Amino acid sequence: MKVMHLLPSLSSGGVEQVVQELCQGLCARGVENVVISAGGNMVEAIEAAGARHILRPIGRKSLLTLLQVGKLAKLIREERPDVLHLHSRVPAWVGHLSVKRLPKALRPAIVSSFHGFHSVNAYSGIMAKGNCVIAVSDCMKQHILENYPKTPESNIVVIPNSVDLSQNYPGYTPTDSWWQQWRADYPELSGKYTLCLPGRITRLKGALHLPQLLKQLHTRGIPAHAVIVGETKKGKEAFKEEVKNALRAAGMEQHTTWTGHRRDLRDVLCACNITLSLTLQPESFGKTTLEALALGRPVAGYEHGGVGEQLGLLLPEGKVPTGNITAMANLLAKWYTAAPVPAAVGYPYRREDMIDAHIRTYKSLLAQA
Repeated sequence: MKVMHLLPSLSSGGVEQVVQELCQGLCARGVENVVISAGGNMVEAIEAAGARHILRPIGRKSLLTLLQVGKLAKLIREERPDVLHLHSRVPAWVGHLSVKRLPKALRPAIVSSFHGFHSVNAYSGIMAKGNCVIAVSDCMKQHILENYPKTPESNIVVIPNSVDLSQNYPGYTPTDSWWQQWRADYPELSGKYTLCLPGRITRLKGALHLPQLLKQLHTRGIPAHAVIVGETKKGKEAFKEEVKNALRAAGMEQHTTWTGHRRDLRDVLCACNITLSLTLQPESFGKTTLEALALGRPVAGYEHGGVGEQLGLLLPEGKVPTGNITAMANLLAKWYTAAPVPAAVGYPYRREDMIDAHIRTYKSLLAQA
């Protein structure tokens, strides 16, 4: 069986990480994988897993991208994939238009994955078309059913994203040398109640709730310190300054550390007392929170979206009414003296289960064909 994956690029990001994990797992089970994208720093890892990467600019939001339709149709004809797996909207449009140019006998089965809550319109609706639609959480399936009613429920399969339990497990601890460097880099964290907010610096992640959250905790005599871990992409610098100004106005700027992007997030999650999820809009899944839970670290998060589903299964007491800063402060104050331990991560979040579910989905489509 051969699967061709389409996505904009292979730079850092949640979708890119999922495709890398799929290639690793599928290749290990004898499935041939071809990835089409504009490239990026994750190409090497994709190829190391045994997949092939073909460079094509199929993800740019421009009418010029439609020039790739004929080229992709030719490539599909040459490669003859059994399954065309679409992971993003622009590549999905290119993929669907390319397949329509082929004789029916040469058309692969089309699978699309809803990795995020896209704006609801005809442009996003392309992800709800095809032979099968994969939703990465139950709330994502509900989103599809409510907003794209022409998609039969029988065409939707829920396959949550996953965590590698061989790398993320409760007994994991950073090395002594890592701890030494961490303490040298961030001496201000010594003796503090550290609250990790991981993710790219965007309004979606809820960083503007940190100033008042920290202030409420300090008012109670709790030495809370926020550790914001994530890159600030081009165009988001103004928002970062907005957060800094809000921290300054609340008198909490000195109780906040910005680490920027870290490749050692697993260690950072272990180093902090609590991992936070303050997203004001529901996330489709929430990969970082699952990793923290798998490491046996407590997570406090707003109760909606994929994170709410994870907490419901693994740490129900970590759910907080969405947007309620005082409720979050109350919970964190309670956990300051005794934080709970999450339940062991298992089905449906194990990596092998995610891979097996994709293989079953692919084989089911091919059997129908």
